[in-house]
Amino acid sequence: MRSRGSGTRLAAAGGTSSSGSAFMSRISALLLAMFATMATIYVASRLWQDAENRLHLIEEFERRNSQVKSAISVDDTLKIISCGEQRKKLAAVEMDLAAARQAGFVSKHSVKKEDDRSKKKLLAVIGIITTFGRKKNRDAIRKAWMPTGAALKKLEDEKGIVVRFVIGRSSNGGDSLDREIDRENVQTNDFIVLDGQVEAIEEAPKKTKLFFINAVEHWNAEFYVRVNDDVFVNIDALGATLSTHLDKPQVYIGCMKSGKVFSEPNHKWYEPDWWKFGDGKSYFRHASGKIYAISQALAQFISINRSILRTFAHDDVSTGSWFIGLDAKHIDEGKFCCSSWSTGMSLSFSLSHTQ
Repeated sequence: MRSRGSGTRLAAAGGTSSSGSAFMSRISALLLAMFATMATIYVASRLWQDAENRLHLIEEFERRNSQVKSAISVDDTLKIISCGEQRKKLAAVEMDLAAARQAGFVSKHSVKKEDDRSKKKLLAVIGIITTFGRKKNRDAIRKAWMPTGAALKKLEDEKGIVVRFVIGRSSNGGDSLDREIDRENVQTNDFIVLDGQVEAIEEAPKKTKLFFINAVEHWNAEFYVRVNDDVFVNIDALGATLSTHLDKPQVYIGCMKSGKVFSEPNHKWYEPDWWKFGDGKSYFRHASGKIYAISQALAQFISINRSILRTFAHDDVSTGSWFIGLDAKHIDEGKFCCSSWSTGMSLSFSLSHTQ
């Protein structure tokens, strides 16, 4: 039999145990809450640090990128490649358009532009390649076959033929050589002065290329003719010869030749790129530089691709090289050859034969 005292002690002990359990539960909950709070703070701090690191990297990239302004980005590279492809496509389109015009097709959108440039399409633009110290040759040509003054404009209006001397600038820009040409041009108004071209023997191929570019951009003609300033031209005969080829949109007319490639540096006709012409050291077929003509489509091709067309040591070889890969028709015209100049069947003869 239990006494009242012992029962009271048991009850008290039971109460103490229950209170301790509740206390421990509260402690555990508090610790869990603290742990969760700390974990949240830790994760948040890491995310914040990562964000700061990314921001720092972006700022550093932009800073370095701004310091290297000359670097070409991938996008810029793609744009350059795209421009090159577009240039090639444009050249093909221009050739097709020229063929279409020859067939009689005219775009209604181009009528006004054509009217602005010329009331009717010219037959030819003749560029007489000259240089400093050759005024006697130019005066002889003016007296023999190249009209002057109002007659020069009449030739353009009535026969559709433009004739101009072609010259570059002195390497000492603005010197007495340049001033002499400027004075002559003021009196005669019959020059194409290529301001961006240095007048030098080794620059002759680039000068010829720039003539075609300048001519096709300023005159709307069927043909563009390059002539040396020691050649006399029968304009009527030249016009008649060119007219027989109006049905050929991509045509290259001249006295076609080949010839040996000289690899000796001391030779007059030395070709630095002689090794590119094979073991036989022979040039491909090209028109003699004395006089030759190209159609508008070929002149436009030169203009469009001016930056990628290379030149060799000689201007006639350079011109011929530009058409090798094209569907251009090469016309070996005997009337353009020196051998015909003494037979009376030619359209030109050498000025040197008259002096």
